[in-house]
Amino acid sequence: MLRRRSALITAAAIAAASALFTTSAAMADHPAENTAEQPAEQWRSYWVDSFRDSIYTPQNVDKLVADAQAVNANVLIVQVSRWMDCFCNRSSFPRTHVAIDPGFDPLDDVIEKAHAAGIEVHAWVNATPAWNLAAPPENPEHVVNTHGHDAEGWDNWLNVRVDGKQTAGANLRNLDPANPAAVDYVVDGIASIVREYDVDGINLDYIRYPDDNTVNYQSDWGYTAASIDRFQAATGRTDIPQPTDAQFSDWRREQVTGLTRKIFLGMYEVDPSAALSINGITYWFGPQTEGGWEETRAYAEVMQNWKAWLEEGIIDVNVAMNYKVETDVGDRIQMYDEWNEVLKDWQADRFAVVGPALYLNTVEDSLAQARRALEPSASGNTVAGWSGYSYAAPSSVAAADPGRAGAERARLARALTIEDPSGAPPLFAEPADVPEMIWKTQPTEGHLVGEVVTRSGNPIDQAAVTLTHLKSRKTVTGRLTDGSGWFGFANLEPGRWRVSVELPDDVTGRHVDVVQVEAGALATATFAPLIER
Repeated sequence: MLRRRSALITAAAIAAASALFTTSAAMADHPAENTAEQPAEQWRSYWVDSFRDSIYTPQNVDKLVADAQAVNANVLIVQVSRWMDCFCNRSSFPRTHVAIDPGFDPLDDVIEKAHAAGIEVHAWVNATPAWNLAAPPENPEHVVNTHGHDAEGWDNWLNVRVDGKQTAGANLRNLDPANPAAVDYVVDGIASIVREYDVDGINLDYIRYPDDNTVNYQSDWGYTAASIDRFQAATGRTDIPQPTDAQFSDWRREQVTGLTRKIFLGMYEVDPSAALSINGITYWFGPQTEGGWEETRAYAEVMQNWKAWLEEGIIDVNVAMNYKVETDVGDRIQMYDEWNEVLKDWQADRFAVVGPALYLNTVEDSLAQARRALEPSASGNTVAGWSGYSYAAPSSVAAADPGRAGAERARLARALTIEDPSGAPPLFAEPADVPEMIWKTQPTEGHLVGEVVTRSGNPIDQAAVTLTHLKSRKTVTGRLTDGSGWFGFANLEPGRWRVSVELPDDVTGRHVDVVQVEAGALATATFAPLIER
């Protein structure tokens, strides 16, 4: 896990070195113009979607790894789970319906070949999309068939819009992050990938509420039976809240945060070294123009509070999808630069990576965007690196004509590593290591989880949990159990902590535990037996 680039020399590396030697000779007349200090550590990745055939065969994977080496990438973010499925054989998610050799495990093959080349593999998982085709999945065990439109009440896991609609844009059906069973299904599926495969991390996409809202800056989603029942129980309200209801928005936002926290700690239990990254939303203008973080569409519309997730330390990397055309039309350059500025300044001792949209831009414009992304902010901060979306469509030319993708990818690689057309020093002329996540490799804090469930198996939902450090007397409050009775705290000071749960009036039993938290370890609090009156 979190490997450093190996010294393994492959045929592709030799070819790249030969090309570099030839070009260096041509540049000899202008050595100062083409020399720049190269960072020893810098995240460099491609997003590799599985809607195209980038990982469908061993030959696809061979080419993918060679192309990653050509651009001096050190991470591949490979989409293995699109719609509660997996391009793999050993996950609790069902295998993809895509017609590829059933004996071929794409994730296994990518990991083996990328690791041999010194490249990390982060498994890209869509956290909430369940299906985006009109016809239902062929697999009768797929969640859309078992917990989809035909299911009733809490058994229906699909998110519902305020008008009763359960489909949304390109991703037609999405799981409700307020449904406890749906949450646990996703958490368990991700943990199974970490358990069964030597991935360096998980990358979460769509860790949020859906798009397809009637207006911007509000979410029309969250009107499932489970969501409304749990919201009313938590607040004591009996009405159906409006999409603009501030209390309802805060509650829905916390459901996404709770899902993220549960994934993070569930992964940590399996493999503490595996990193959790998310694809952060950067819709429209940044906080500078919008009037603050809480006024942005990321926070207000899709309920994705990634700024707080970095601060809490429940994600390791925010790979922000700063998808803007490099043009002044509609102030796109201003939007791009505003988000880059806060990404650099809001890392909170974790990492942010700028992810531009290669498919929207020419190679030359993507180079300009990459250069600005990697420059220091006005405060002198820099992001951890760059991630291009996407490997399959490396430029707007390739997006319009997929037959030109290979040539455009080669042009991008050459410009990033050998000769920038602008005459500037190539950004990725030398290989770099993935930045060390010292909070993982040299941990000074620990984590704590627990479940509050009655003897009869009923979870205690939304019970307040308070922690008190017995030596420093520091307290941590504001955490509630989720719909499964689970709670979690990340990044705690080592030592003995008193864990206290505020039980409802109709439940009795031991509601306090004292737990030893160790640096780099996951502790568990227990409360048993709890008896319902």
